[in-house]
Amino acid sequence: MGVQTNNQIAEFDNVLSIVVPVHNEEETIKIFYNTIRDIAPKISAVIHFHFIDDGSTDKTLDLLRQLAQQDNNVHYISFSRNFGKEAGLYAGLQQADGDYVAVMDVDLQDPPELLPEMLKEVQSGDWDAVGTRRADRKGEARIRSWFSTQFYKWMNKISQTQLVDGARDYRVMTRQMVDAILSLSENQRFSKGIFTWVGFKTKYIPFENRERVAGQTSWSFWSLSKYAVEGIVSFSTVPLTIITLLGIISFGISILSAIFIVFRALVHNNSVDGWPSMVTIILFIGGIQLLSLGVIGRYMAAVFLETKRRPIFIKKEEI
Repeated sequence: MGVQTNNQIAEFDNVLSIVVPVHNEEETIKIFYNTIRDIAPKISAVIHFHFIDDGSTDKTLDLLRQLAQQDNNVHYISFSRNFGKEAGLYAGLQQADGDYVAVMDVDLQDPPELLPEMLKEVQSGDWDAVGTRRADRKGEARIRSWFSTQFYKWMNKISQTQLVDGARDYRVMTRQMVDAILSLSENQRFSKGIFTWVGFKTKYIPFENRERVAGQTSWSFWSLSKYAVEGIVSFSTVPLTIITLLGIISFGISILSAIFIVFRALVHNNSVDGWPSMVTIILFIGGIQLLSLGVIGRYMAAVFLETKRRPIFIKKEEI
């Protein structure tokens, strides 16, 4: 199956660890492994695979066990349940032992043929990381593509951490950058923001969007929406500023309304009628209050989860 021999290993002093989070990917694991083995001669480093099984319920773990028996450079961690891709990335970066670390998806939507070039750029010392970004969104639903574009656009406006539109998690990093990422042990993780927040010189290589090689994605529109909210909460406090401004504006409107009502009552010497307008104002103010409580509550929930200090993941099995 194309396992590196001792002579091949002796040719290289550097190790490239490839971190691959997987969840119910029995159809893609061997295809991914064989594809990387095919391009291995072009990669100037020893390749170590680090698969992170995120609580799969199919034959994913069995396949990882088989690969680990066939190739000593294949390692894996299996979680006790599904903790999410962010936990998988963190666990993989912890286990990765290479001088350089790559993060890839197993579905081959991340072009493996770019890996040799990405590694060479980082090995040159000119860059601390080389990432990738989609140059287009062909094959993706229009509504999903539109929301994704809007997320990057508004995230960059409300956050000091600038995200590259279409950026993927697929990247090659130096050991120094990986160690910096691991030093951020927060529970509520948003890796795209973390990769940018730690700094370091990063270059992005564009590529055309690709379909999955096999299987079905586990990312629904709802899960992506929740992930986007986590990113905003993790890297921006602008929503809190907005609701503060809404409170100030609504307070100012209420003062002006009170002055107007009193003035009209004095001039016309009668009580103020108009139940529809009153109900509308009550609903408006009530809606702002509920919206404000919801936004504040989301930030408080993030703080609450962090203060629990629960582990980001729990291992069930490791090779």
